Amino acid sequence: MLRFTLLGPVEMVVDGAPLTGIAPRHRAVLAYLLLNAGRVISIERLIDAMWGYDQPDTARSQIHASITAIRKVLRGAGAVRLLETRAGGYVAQPEPGQLDAQEFTELVAAGELRKALDLWSGEALEDVHAHYVSGVRELWNDRRLSAYERLVEGELAAGRHGDLLDELAAQVTANPLREKLNGHLVLALHRAGRQADALAAARSYRTALADEQGLDPGRAFTELERAVLADDPALRLADAAPVVSGAPRRSTFLPYDIPDFSGRTAELERLVGEYHGSAVVTIDGMAGIGKTTLAVHVAHRLAARYPDGRLFIDLQAHAAGREPVDAAAALEALLRQFGVPADRIPVTLVERSALWRAELADRRVLAVLDNAFDAEQVRPLLPGHSDTLVLITSRRRLVDLDGAHALSVDVLGEEDAAELFERIVGERAHHEPDAVREVLQLCGHLPLAIRISAARLQHRPRWSVSYLASRLRDHRRLLDGVSAAFALSYEQLHEAEQRMFRLLGLVPGRDIDPYGAAALAGISEEEAEELLEGLLDAHMLLQLEPGRYTFHDLLREHARSIAEDDGAALRLLTYYLHRSRAAIDRLFPDSVSQREGIPQPAAPIAPIRDAAEAIAWLDAERSNIIATAVHGPEICLGMLALAMRPYLDRQAHHDDALTLHTLTLQRSRKLGDRAVQARALTDLAWTYWRLGEYERAEEHAHQALDACEEACERARALLTLGNVALRRRQDTQAEQYLQQALDLTRIGADTWGEAHVLGILALVLDRADRPEEARRHLDLALALHRKFGNPAGEAVILNHLGVVLRHQGELAQARTRHEQAAALYRKLGNTADEAAALNGLAEAAGDPARAAEEHTAALALANLTRNRPEQARAHDGLARAHLALGDSEQACEHGRLALGLYGELGVPEAEEVRILLEHAGEFASQGRTILTP
Repeated sequence: MLRFTLLGPVEMVVDGAPLTGIAPRHRAVLAYLLLNAGRVISIERLIDAMWGYDQPDTARSQIHASITAIRKVLRGAGAVRLLETRAGGYVAQPEPGQLDAQEFTELVAAGELRKALDLWSGEALEDVHAHYVSGVRELWNDRRLSAYERLVEGELAAGRHGDLLDELAAQVTANPLREKLNGHLVLALHRAGRQADALAAARSYRTALADEQGLDPGRAFTELERAVLADDPALRLADAAPVVSGAPRRSTFLPYDIPDFSGRTAELERLVGEYHGSAVVTIDGMAGIGKTTLAVHVAHRLAARYPDGRLFIDLQAHAAGREPVDAAAALEALLRQFGVPADRIPVTLVERSALWRAELADRRVLAVLDNAFDAEQVRPLLPGHSDTLVLITSRRRLVDLDGAHALSVDVLGEEDAAELFERIVGERAHHEPDAVREVLQLCGHLPLAIRISAARLQHRPRWSVSYLASRLRDHRRLLDGVSAAFALSYEQLHEAEQRMFRLLGLVPGRDIDPYGAAALAGISEEEAEELLEGLLDAHMLLQLEPGRYTFHDLLREHARSIAEDDGAALRLLTYYLHRSRAAIDRLFPDSVSQREGIPQPAAPIAPIRDAAEAIAWLDAERSNIIATAVHGPEICLGMLALAMRPYLDRQAHHDDALTLHTLTLQRSRKLGDRAVQARALTDLAWTYWRLGEYERAEEHAHQALDACEEACERARALLTLGNVALRRRQDTQAEQYLQQALDLTRIGADTWGEAHVLGILALVLDRADRPEEARRHLDLALALHRKFGNPAGEAVILNHLGVVLRHQGELAQARTRHEQAAALYRKLGNTADEAAALNGLAEAAGDPARAAEEHTAALALANLTRNRPEQARAHDGLARAHLALGDSEQACEHGRLALGLYGELGVPEAEEVRILLEHAGEFASQGRTILTP
């Protein structure tokens, strides 16, 4: 059975199993259509719902792509008729029982409230993001709370107040300004014989309402509060027995629970939901992350479950100018809080620990041990057999504390960080949302930094949020507030860990692995990993993925402020050069000879075992290598560019290629190195051609010819010029350039280059109506690529063969070649060129419906890699396919997009598409349909 869930994560569920692979944007579109089930929704309304006023230029095509993707999934689930196209737009028509939101409404109307509430698995539309979501989420969450309030009302009337207290208290904490909910809690507490707690809950609501909205409670709540204060018999149930008070509860030693506590929903759910009796929970995280705030807030939330005592002690592991509290002194303080007279407290640690365990036996106690140094400090403070919950906070992971449940706290999410900032700052935050986001980013979403920044703004009424952001752009101003906390953590590291921390401050990239850290510090990989793990346990580093280590932004700035370069940056760049060369040699064994000019490393580096490991390493380190090239030592850039260029080109990392080759060009010009300068110019020319920037490609290729002396580099420059001329349909000029390039590759015995030139020259010959010559060139090129084991070159030639075969009318053979090319590109991970193969496959389809499907797949890949020529080609093909299918509106949509791209590229296809659009307009006005593409 197919079912859709909106009351929680947006999912399609088939026979109880959620379907995966539906992109977030597609789920947002699907959810909006389901929320408006039975109503026709125009594409304009969908665009407004997704983006509001901030609509991208591609909004319409994105909606079309979403509808296509949704229909594909529905088709696979056997629900083709659920989403239909109507004259005015689209309509979703789920069957009864398929949509949880509809079922919830029906159950509430029928009075089956508990069953209705059980449908929820989180917030409404929990994991989708679009313009419409916040308003809809608020509406549905209000409906959920209203249903819950009705349920509680019935439960209270039935005398089940005791069963409600924990659940009701949690709901009030989550919704502190909801008056009816607070009233139910006050009444439930009162009927449970807890008059003082009932009055405290009433005061909390009154205070929160005044602070947040400047209002007093309504009349009904005020009367309830007075009745509780007077212990009015009218509040009791008619048949309820009098409640007998138990022994008085011990007083609490918990610190103040800040009223602006924000976020930490997952952590709260775990801490409040999982622990009802005895447990030891460690809460660890970096300085300023909010460990103590979280522990105290949780302790207040759980206080009612532990009536025999709520204790707190600061163990001062990271207190400026103080030594950590030893275990014996901590036990004395805890025993005194527990009411043990001083004359009963023994002297030795062992005896105090035994007395502490004896006092806790058979009692329900909550103890917060804050700011612990290590497991040895807290081990004597742990209870024996009792219903005691111990919450321990520490900047270090207490991995050797047996039996403890660990919770590592991360920085706040974007919404939670914004909520914290707004709660402190107030109304000013609402007027400058962009500036608020910048402030939060500059604070790295670290709660301490956010609080410091927000407090500065709060106490300076003439400041705007934008002004605060401008001041914080100088990270030193932020560090002034948090560096003291970071310095204490740094001072407690071992000497080797301190050195590694300082050296990591020199790393320009976003993260590092143990091999890179070993090169940076000049030590073994095993030593480096041990130091990185130590820094991770001390929360001086983060680990966002296994085996890779990074900083929080503010800790990175702190490390930079104390870093000293002992040659570490040069060691790291050299490591990146040699390891990237090893990885590239694994991936491109056919072109190893091109990298023979790179010297071998002075010391052995970790081997790259196979192509899979090579691509994984390059993908992980690419941004770090580029950052090190930009910000590191200005040496060996030419060798680094030579090593990296085949990977950057095949994986379509063209922006990184431009950065690296431009740096290489600038450096080579400074040094007067004409050979490296020529290579950099040819690399830039090729990269600009790949991006469809033909004028710049032509400009750099001509500069390369002026600078080139080597035959192979001249051939590469001429190949680029031939490619540009081919795209502009300047066929005579293209043939001249390519013939010169072919002669140079043969003179220089550059078989690898010869094969590439033959493939492009064949396309020129094919367009000149010389198909036999074109086929001979392609057959020779294919043989050469296969001889030297170059699968990427083989894929290129297979794709060109498909083009030539299609021009000769051999569609079946053409599709076979394009399919072979696409499969090879897919295996190589070459998404950009796979788009070209899919476009070729569509052009040889012979069926407009199939062509539309294959052009759509090509467009998705071209969009992913910003391949403008293939984007234009896909839109062109889609326009022709939709026109053949009689959908002139879609034809015009894609035609206009193709025309815009062709116009930017400056190629003749623009005029052809302009004529196509005129025809599409005529057919639309006459209501006619073209039956063949």
